[in-house]
Amino acid sequence: MATILITGGAGFIGCRLSVALLAAGDDVAVLDNLHPQVHPTRTVPRNLPDEVRFVPGDVAAASSWAAVLATVRPDAIVHLAAETGTGQSLTEPTRHANVNVLGTAAMLEALEHSPHRPGHIVLASSRAVYGDGAWITNEGTVFYPGQRSAAQLDAGRWDHSAPDGSPARPIPSVAGITVPEPTNIYAATKLAQEHLLRSWTQARQVDLSILRLQNVYGPGQSVTNSYTGVLTFFARTALEGRVIDVYEDGEIVRDFVFVDDVASALAASVRRPANRLVDIGSGRPTTIGAVARIVAEACAAPPPVVSGRYRHGDVRAASCNIDTAAGSLGYEPTKPLTDGIAAVLDWMPTAAEFRAR
Repeated sequence: MATILITGGAGFIGCRLSVALLAAGDDVAVLDNLHPQVHPTRTVPRNLPDEVRFVPGDVAAASSWAAVLATVRPDAIVHLAAETGTGQSLTEPTRHANVNVLGTAAMLEALEHSPHRPGHIVLASSRAVYGDGAWITNEGTVFYPGQRSAAQLDAGRWDHSAPDGSPARPIPSVAGITVPEPTNIYAATKLAQEHLLRSWTQARQVDLSILRLQNVYGPGQSVTNSYTGVLTFFARTALEGRVIDVYEDGEIVRDFVFVDDVASALAASVRRPANRLVDIGSGRPTTIGAVARIVAEACAAPPPVVSGRYRHGDVRAASCNIDTAAGSLGYEPTKPLTDGIAAVLDWMPTAAEFRAR
């Protein structure tokens, strides 16, 4: 039996991971501050198993780390705690930097002074670190376009063009090959987490697994947090009988990966301590417009409307190659998108319950 500490473990990924680790016989502890943006009632979610040792606390606070490390001697730490949201990070950069960057630093400082150190840290990083990643021209030239400008977005030029102005298309990211180029503050803080952890773990001979997660969705995701979970937001909108607003031209590309598949990847990483960097997704990119249509049809809601609206810092395309994860972790996603959407709709409260909140 191993002792596993999960930061931010009261979130919907952490709850699923806790179930998997407990089933394997592990002792699981969770550190979480139950932020009201994710947990409106500030209560421990019902799907966090009773067997989990819950420690309330803030990852950025030294006192919280002192409290949890006084009673928990983790063999491994799964670091899920993070502020998310592309748009929100532009308006609240201090909050994102405090939790994501200073919170990670606070964890490392606490471990530095603790008589016990874990042998393995697993970081839930993000596909956002790539920005818009690598693109390729029709002639086969790979280039990195960087962030789309406000003028480009205002003009409705959604796709990147090659340096000579010719058409280009995005390439799925490959961890260790695709160069990270964050295009928003959230992404920059996630990449900073990777750098902080890599520096400390190498110096202290602690294994580090970095899993760059694509767009995670599934039952249990917050239905009140408008800054995360676009698929869940679409489902809520459709269940209320409203029209789903699809940004840009509807052709934004994302890789939606079901929460149980992500939990299985994290659990496999805990089981196989190593230094690794992998992408975790479904391996099947789709467009935001296609997802909106599936959700609307399943809910008998009005057809989605492509509005041409956009968010600064959002990337045009994000998907990944999962071959490295398959080889390193035996990772194989099992939930097709249509089945995953059906599971979300079966779980979500009714429209009437939404309106009562």
